[in-house]
Amino acid sequence: MSTSIFNHLSPPWVPPRYGKAPYFWLLSFAIFGMKYFYIAPQAREILLLAASLVFFLPVYFYSFWSSGWRIHACILVVCAMGIVWAPVNFGGSTFCIFAATMCSRIPDTSKAYRALWVIAGIIIIATVSMRLETFFWVPAIIFSIPSGIGAIIGERLTRSNENLLRKQEEVEHLAALAERERIARDLHDLLGHTLSVITLKAELAGKLFDKNPAASKKEISDIEHTARQALAEVRAAVIGYRATGLLHELQSAKNALSAAAVELETEIEKVRLPAATENVLALAVREAVTNIIRHAQASICKIHLTAGNGRVELHIADNGVATHSIAANDNDGKQTLHKGSGLNGMDERVRALGGTLNIRIEQGLTLHLSVPLKEST
Repeated sequence: MSTSIFNHLSPPWVPPRYGKAPYFWLLSFAIFGMKYFYIAPQAREILLLAASLVFFLPVYFYSFWSSGWRIHACILVVCAMGIVWAPVNFGGSTFCIFAATMCSRIPDTSKAYRALWVIAGIIIIATVSMRLETFFWVPAIIFSIPSGIGAIIGERLTRSNENLLRKQEEVEHLAALAERERIARDLHDLLGHTLSVITLKAELAGKLFDKNPAASKKEISDIEHTARQALAEVRAAVIGYRATGLLHELQSAKNALSAAAVELETEIEKVRLPAATENVLALAVREAVTNIIRHAQASICKIHLTAGNGRVELHIADNGVATHSIAANDNDGKQTLHKGSGLNGMDERVRALGGTLNIRIEQGLTLHLSVPLKEST
């Protein structure tokens, strides 16, 4: 056991979570000196006292790091030191008080209390059998039990706080992961749409370069404007704030569809939308328009927005075809929906608001979002 003790004597001697208090507790050994105010100390007794303290300190510091049977051994050794000193110097009660507080180092709270009662029982039995003086057993009992109980409660609170901090760190880690997923979804929706528009306009500018330089120059200017706007939106997505609303997104959809030779028909009911709801609807329009431009080969896109009965409904449909990136044929030859990251992200955002997303494969692709309409506070 001594080898294990001395292996733990390199600083820090006390775990950082205890702070400096364990060092100040050692000042209680001043009680040993009270006897010598009225009785001259003998050299032999002083040497034994110094040897006891030298032996006690390694055991005391080791108790902060030990567990299992070792902590029980530390408690019993220190308590025994107090009993041995009791007939000679009532300051031996200090060792018993330290033994009682060491019980708090036992991880199981019920076992810690049982160890404390054992220490109290040992003190009582030793007092009766050895007929120890009142100056010993009064402080040994009166101070040991409250000190031990306080130490056990304090240790339990410390462990609870440590567990709470660990759980808080886990929550922060999960929140960070969720935020990364949100940013990834938003960047997919933002860049997928914008890059599709830039690609279409670049192709159109290339075709018009020789035939109509003025029109080609206008398309190049639109590409520059779209790229700058995309950069601003990416920055906004990263910090969690979207500056553009639904009307702005509808205007962007109109410009993008026009560049792809798709006619846009809109029927938008005027309704006051909470910021979170408007953001989800705007992103849904963006993702749907991106899919139409990329895959649908449509000539008409219809977007309807209505509100009633405490809900807002968004309906988006096109007359194109559902390509392999959106739909696949099952064993019966029927088309089944294949959701990519964009549609999955849309579904997650809608469900987060307590809404529903219905996607059907008809003549083209039809999306129907229904979200509770709650007034923002």
